Amino acid sequence: MTIDKQDRLSEHFTLAELCKTNTRIENVPNEAQVKNLKRLCGWLEKLRARVNPLPTSPRGGEVPIIINSGYRSPAVNKAVGGVATSNHLTGCAVDIRVLGMEQLLHYAVILLDISDESQEDFDELLIERNARGSYWLHFAVRPEGNRRKIRLIAC
Repeated sequence: MTIDKQDRLSEHFTLAELCKTNTRIENVPNEAQVKNLKRLCGWLEKLRARVNPLPTSPRGGEVPIIINSGYRSPAVNKAVGGVATSNHLTGCAVDIRVLGMEQLLHYAVILLDISDESQEDFDELLIERNARGSYWLHFAVRPEGNRRKIRLIAC
């Protein structure tokens, strides 16, 4: 399988976008991992739809959901310091870039609402941050065995 920026996982998300890495290490998912990424993109599409105003809204243009990290091969995961049990390894997790704590909490609440309304569980909804103080929202959905693990305080 080759990663082509034109390969779409959903209306607004590409395979390349969910496999990008700055490590220069090959990062190509298999069929099962692509299937997991597509399931995850279903949630991302619902998040995107709720974040964006109606086309006639005075707020203006659309707000994209920007993915910092999606699928990670074992080599990429090791290079970025990911844990050996990371949902990123199976294509079940994304790290979503946010512009600040307000946007991060807004996204988290929307994803919780989507879960409650659809009665579908997710595996992880975590606020994370790096040593520089940058925050992001980690969100994961497994095919089964979702734990609904929530951590809204960055460690």
